[in-house]
Amino acid sequence: MLRSLARARRVLFIGGKGGVGKTTVATATALAAAREGRRVLLVSTDPAHNLGHLWGCGIGARVRRLAPNLDGLELDPEQTARAHLEEVGAALRKLMPEHLGSEVDKHMALSRETPGMHEAAMLERIAELVEQGDREHDLLVFDTAPSGHTARLMALPEMMSAWVDGMLHRQSRSRHFGEVLRGLGRDDDVGRQAIGPMEGTRAGATGDPTDARDDRIRSLLNRRRHRFEHLRGVLADRERTAFVIVLTAERLPVLETLELHAQLQRSGIHVGGLVVNKRSPLDAGEFLAHRAALEAGHLGELARSLPGVPLLELPLLPGEPVGRDALEAFSARLPG
Repeated sequence: MLRSLARARRVLFIGGKGGVGKTTVATATALAAAREGRRVLLVSTDPAHNLGHLWGCGIGARVRRLAPNLDGLELDPEQTARAHLEEVGAALRKLMPEHLGSEVDKHMALSRETPGMHEAAMLERIAELVEQGDREHDLLVFDTAPSGHTARLMALPEMMSAWVDGMLHRQSRSRHFGEVLRGLGRDDDVGRQAIGPMEGTRAGATGDPTDARDDRIRSLLNRRRHRFEHLRGVLADRERTAFVIVLTAERLPVLETLELHAQLQRSGIHVGGLVVNKRSPLDAGEFLAHRAALEAGHLGELARSLPGVPLLELPLLPGEPVGRDALEAFSARLPG
């Protein structure tokens, strides 16, 4: 199931409850696709940096080659948010009058603590990677943070698109108001008092530097809207994108899987399959056999609740798949 999804899709998101082996499954899927000749980018959005721990090497915000045809990247939420705010702050300073520079700095400092800032910054970076992935890679595999964070992230493209549309609408109304003021012969008095001089700003089509600023603001907002709309379209395209939920055969992971599946469905994201990791064997003693029977009961409940979703079971291993050789061996276990 994982191999077939990787062959048929351009973007895979691997998610689920913390501690169930998402990073291992994402890596195994990426390695299997890379061995088949696809150019793969494996991206971790989990602040725990498990990807680097698994590979036994440092993986940061720059793309690093991990294996033939396989590149890796770790997105740190704090670093991503900081870079995002610096970029936005620089753009605002270019658009605002020079005497408002300190106000821009205050606004950006407050924004660092705004709820949802990290998610918004991560979403923009993911959108960039999806756009670039079309040109540089055949497959993007996202190893996501635990369920709750990921569910919020998947719902953000819709909200961010609506927010940008609202900003564009308000900006359009503001421009209309400015045109009315000009018609009344009051634009110079009111407008200049409101925004001050625009040093270094070229005039727009009307010869007014305020129009040039408005045009640049609209251009920036439109660029963000197109980026979010593109990501929203990719996420909703079940021929191109799939979400795989990883879990263990225990009560809480099963319940969390059902909740995550419902949230993804509401966001219009196709769940391509379920991966039950660390499945206990039936033939390794009475203790593990008892565990396997309990797990079978939980998986029966899962199958009854999600009857149309493919399910793959991976066995409990005697050791942890850490390092390239172990990861290659784990990847080879994935059925074709």
